[in-house]
Amino acid sequence: MLIDRARIYVKAGDGGNGSASFRREKYVPRGGPDGGDGGRAGDVRLRVKPNLTSLLPFQYNQRFKAENGGAGRKQQMHGKAGDDLIIDVPPGTLVWDDETGEVLADLTDPGEEVVVAKGGRGGLGNTHFKSSTRQAPRLAELGEPGEERWLRLELRLIADVGLVGLPNAGKSTLLAAASAARPKIADYPFTTLEPNLGVVEVGGRGGQTFVLADIPGLIEGAAGGAGLGHEFLRHVTRTKALVHVLDASGGLEARDPLDDFTTINAELAAFDADLARKPVLVALNKVDLAEARERLPGLRAALEREGYPVFEISTATGEGVPALMNAVAATLREIATRQQEAEKPQDRRRYTLAGIDERAWEVNRVSAHHFAVTGIGIERFTKMTNFAVDDAVERFQKVLETSGIEQELVHQGIGPGDVVHIGDHELVWGDQDELEPMSAPATSRGRGAARRG
Repeated sequence: MLIDRARIYVKAGDGGNGSASFRREKYVPRGGPDGGDGGRAGDVRLRVKPNLTSLLPFQYNQRFKAENGGAGRKQQMHGKAGDDLIIDVPPGTLVWDDETGEVLADLTDPGEEVVVAKGGRGGLGNTHFKSSTRQAPRLAELGEPGEERWLRLELRLIADVGLVGLPNAGKSTLLAAASAARPKIADYPFTTLEPNLGVVEVGGRGGQTFVLADIPGLIEGAAGGAGLGHEFLRHVTRTKALVHVLDASGGLEARDPLDDFTTINAELAAFDADLARKPVLVALNKVDLAEARERLPGLRAALEREGYPVFEISTATGEGVPALMNAVAATLREIATRQQEAEKPQDRRRYTLAGIDERAWEVNRVSAHHFAVTGIGIERFTKMTNFAVDDAVERFQKVLETSGIEQELVHQGIGPGDVVHIGDHELVWGDQDELEPMSAPATSRGRGAARRG
């Protein structure tokens, strides 16, 4: 069974804490700070593995976590860097942020990788905070927490050509006649309950080959979820061309093949407008039947008036199938030539922070007594501040002053007792126009202190 959807949780590693140690050796009574930095944590990466064809492994394992960074140690020894966690996915996997709905990556090429959760930075050791006025800093940064998110994975099969048409039009039989694929075939609708792929070879050994996909589940209303439409229409989106298979005999219900043709085209366009722009070849199937032969002249004339290339085939006897496959191969060559001339790179979005100013911040008043400070840099700095250490709190307060955040809070009318939210932290504005921790005792220095909310 093809499993083409999955939802997984990924958590990058947390950065290692910096060390606040001091040199202590015989005959060196006043050794300076020698705390090392924490190690950077591992990322979570998705990697395309060519021999995978399904998202089945994620039915049994939905949670993934990369390795944390090691803590810094004395003698300026840095913590060990955490190993990245690599998760293998099949070619054609589309990756979404499950909470925001943003497309993070479209993975198609073998070996292609993308970072979906970035590991946290290691905290700085106290050697970085020594100065002429602070000879013995007890300040060291905490490691940055790694990113975490729920991802939605969706597999869209990679095929050159898609076979579309109503159930029982003969798509599976055509796939079997044109390739070595052996799909389930029977004389009733919805025999095919999952996409089937076959490799077609044109021109003998060393000739052109392409991948042909039998897409099931298309009926009227498929774009709205009728039949198996929502389950498999997305597999058509990656194809370069379509072969529309029509039952020229009309079937047991004596349907009008032209009505069927219009119905499926409307469903494809309703699902994705790009599908309506793909090259389409029409295969009039079952020409070995008398009912079909009577309809052929009228069907061919009507379809050719609309500009469609038409091929008369019988998947039961093989009549016309080689000519159809040769035409498909020629269409693919034309598409490849046009793409080379256009030299347009494939537009595939990837998760990245490139172009974002990490120093930027924003202050918003969310209610009468609550303010929110957002920004990549300030939120990271807050997470990496050890609010249990007075030196760290003083450094945090100075950053708020020098960055302009404190002035903006005053400008927006913050008053004593108002709450400021920065990331996962909640801080209270004190009487001395400084931030103090929630429900914490006053400090002996009289300055505002802060800690995790």
